[in-house]
Amino acid sequence: MILFALLLGAAGWSFAEYCIHRWLGHDRRFTGNPFGKEHIAHHGKGDYFASSFKKLGVAVAAAALLIGPAVLVAGPTLGAAFVFGFVSFYGYYELLHRLEHVWEGFGAYGRWARRHHFHHHFHNPAANHGVTSPIWDHVFGTYEEPSVIAVPEKLKMRWLVDPTTGDIHEHLEGSYSLRRSRAA
Repeated sequence: MILFALLLGAAGWSFAEYCIHRWLGHDRRFTGNPFGKEHIAHHGKGDYFASSFKKLGVAVAAAALLIGPAVLVAGPTLGAAFVFGFVSFYGYYELLHRLEHVWEGFGAYGRWARRHHFHHHFHNPAANHGVTSPIWDHVFGTYEEPSVIAVPEKLKMRWLVDPTTGDIHEHLEGSYSLRRSRAA
């Protein structure tokens, strides 16, 4: 039962991740919130992330908000396991999201997650809101299969380009391209 509560907490974060990203980060009616402002800066600068201090504050606030209702519904042990699963998966999301932007190599899942997320960043911000999973994108009809990701030159990630040539690394050419700025 404890494992089930942990997994249910992780699934709860996955759903919250999708909702927060889609509506608080991209729905113009709600983007005036603190997350929306940070998210707009992240999309505009590419390598911008809110401070770890703010993210820790979010984790503490989420745990504080969830622990009471979770304990009332499931009891102290299972309620705490649910909250731990929720907050732990939030931490995993934060780590994965940062790695997608700053580091090239971390397995097949990491490469898939990065392309799924970068389709959202560079092709269609109304699609692929799930950073850790496409499940909720499929449920809500916002999933799009990524093709070649055309990254704007001004937002290119360090791991994407060969520093000597300024071009996409050869082994990434089938998955990414560089959208060059027009010369004036």
